[in-house]
Amino acid sequence: MAEFYVVKILFFSTLAFIFAIVVTPLLSHFLYKYKLGKKIRSDGTTPIFTSLHAHKVGTPTMGGVLIWSTVLIFILLFALLNNLFPDTIFQHLNFLSRSETLLPLGALVSAALIGLFDDWLDVRGKGAAGGGGLKMYHRLLIYLVIALAGALWFYYKLDWTVFHVPFLGNFEIGAWYIPIFIFIVAATSFSVNEADGLDGLAGGTLLIAFLAYAIIAFTLGRYELATFCGVIIGALLAFIWFNIPPARFYLGDTGSMSLGITLGIIAMLTNSSLLLIFIGLVFLIESLSVILQIVSKKLYHRKIFLSAPIHHHFQAVGWPESKVVMRFWVVQAIGAFLGLIIFLLDQNF
Repeated sequence: MAEFYVVKILFFSTLAFIFAIVVTPLLSHFLYKYKLGKKIRSDGTTPIFTSLHAHKVGTPTMGGVLIWSTVLIFILLFALLNNLFPDTIFQHLNFLSRSETLLPLGALVSAALIGLFDDWLDVRGKGAAGGGGLKMYHRLLIYLVIALAGALWFYYKLDWTVFHVPFLGNFEIGAWYIPIFIFIVAATSFSVNEADGLDGLAGGTLLIAFLAYAIIAFTLGRYELATFCGVIIGALLAFIWFNIPPARFYLGDTGSMSLGITLGIIAMLTNSSLLLIFIGLVFLIESLSVILQIVSKKLYHRKIFLSAPIHHHFQAVGWPESKVVMRFWVVQAIGAFLGLIIFLLDQNF
């Protein structure tokens, strides 16, 4: 039976890639036609960032629509086909599951729609001064609200109160599960959002992270969740195809916000959230660089990095954008390898 699920995951990953590749020209045409292009902050508060990214003004954002819409279409289509044609092959291809994929799907779509609104504010120059879109504390509040909804679902609907620590086992933590869930999901989403700043950076690092969690979900026997990750992987591959410099469009908040929250929820569903430290290593480094920069400027009135997140610092010291992106991909891959090693050793500990 495991062999069938391997085929199922590969089938959906391939199908998602082909579908996304085919529809991308339509999405790209729409984004360019209606001038849904990127705005660069020009209020003088980020001079290094502005100078490095001035050439990207006008490149469409909202490319994340390609990913979450592909997932939504596939999961609903095959669930519908299963209902219309029961006891056929569609019964085995359906991967909509209350216990495995319903919550990640709901989080993906709800966060994507909020991110889409944020992107619209950005391209219209509305919202945050000097640029557009939601302010940072607004985004954090949204992350917390969505994470709270997920935490309550886990706690009350799924009766989930167990937190796993590698090599130490499961710990019954009761209601403490709710704040821990909120922190992990909100922190993951924030960190992924900070990594979305260079062509191919967020897409490549997310691809590696979701691939690692697809392997974890499959190993745990959560085959529908692994298939869900597989569809995201296929769509991300198509996105990266068009996002490699010079980017045809950018992920935008509709992509980074939704995929970040979904990644955090999948980590909780597999009870392997602590492995995010390794599997999401680049995301952790990016968010820490922002936090350290803010704290240093507030307390000591000086910057640690030329520009934050840290990928902008490496640009500022002279690294070409492609070098930053590919080296960050390597760092993320090594972190994912370490995370998988810890996971597999823990399974046999």
